[in-house]
Amino acid sequence: MADLTMALVMKNVSYSVRPEKRHKKKIISNVNITLQKGEFVSLIGKSGTGKSTILKLCAGLLKPDEGEIRVYGKATEPGSVGYMPQKDLLLPWRTVLENIMLASEFQKGAKVTKNEARNWLKRVGLKDYENALPRELSGGMRQRAAFLRTILTEKEVLLLDEPFGALDALTKKEMHSWLLSIWEELNKTILFITHDLEEAILLSDRIILLHSDQTTEEIPVDLPRPRHSEMVHTMDMVNYKKMIEKKIADG
Repeated sequence: MADLTMALVMKNVSYSVRPEKRHKKKIISNVNITLQKGEFVSLIGKSGTGKSTILKLCAGLLKPDEGEIRVYGKATEPGSVGYMPQKDLLLPWRTVLENIMLASEFQKGAKVTKNEARNWLKRVGLKDYENALPRELSGGMRQRAAFLRTILTEKEVLLLDEPFGALDALTKKEMHSWLLSIWEELNKTILFITHDLEEAILLSDRIILLHSDQTTEEIPVDLPRPRHSEMVHTMDMVNYKKMIEKKIADG
């Protein structure tokens, strides 16, 4: 019987690519990652260590060469999880409301109604923009819309690939507060990629560091919740950041 407290399990997963007329290049090797129901876990590491590849594998967009990936005990496949890539990918010809309801158009069974979608827009400060096109939104607004679209897939596991990477510091700070409040309320399981160490520490229950040699290292974040953006100035946060920077520098 599957352990239903385990939202996501990657077991001995390896993945390679074969550039044209070249030998296979291994991107990740023998990776093991588990997320319990309701956890917020961040993936960090230098560029090229396979973070985005791991999310695409978990989303069922890529197939591993070896190992298995399960979501609540079932083999992952496209549509098993909510996935938000680095770019918001809002359809430029559709309004905000139409964009966030996109998943409902392809979903079997219960679907989000327009009234429910409008309630979500109100909660995230986009009520007055339901008929706006993506080009009329700021960066933060676009990211909120893209995240809402991911939430409204109604999946229990959400994969977020650097969703705030292109935002300015003030907007990012607002987005952190917003994301934490939504996550705490809905009890979703989140796997989150970031290059921002303060962001990873502030948001996460655990951080998984991907080393250049394709090994992983787990770093528990023992800070009280609820958390708020001003915590980045505390000595605990500063010490966590120094420790993680050293681990990254060491390999």
